Amino acid sequence: MGWTWRYEKADGTVTGKSEEHPSQGDAESWIGEEWRGLLESGIDKAVLVEDDSVIYSMSLHEG
Repeated sequence: MGWTWRYEKADGTVTGKSEEHPSQGDAESWIGEEWRGLLESGIDKAVLVEDDSVIYSMSLHEG
């Protein structure tokens, strides 16, 4: 397995996940390019996951 982003609503409801990325750097570069579109589609938070381990989560809202 690799690195994926899990998408969540503000209440913690999981709404989907990204494609798999080969490295943490690739995953972070991808979210840097895509976060606005994800936010516009109703996703509030992205959680970086390596295999089954949560690495960190971040709000997609500015501020």
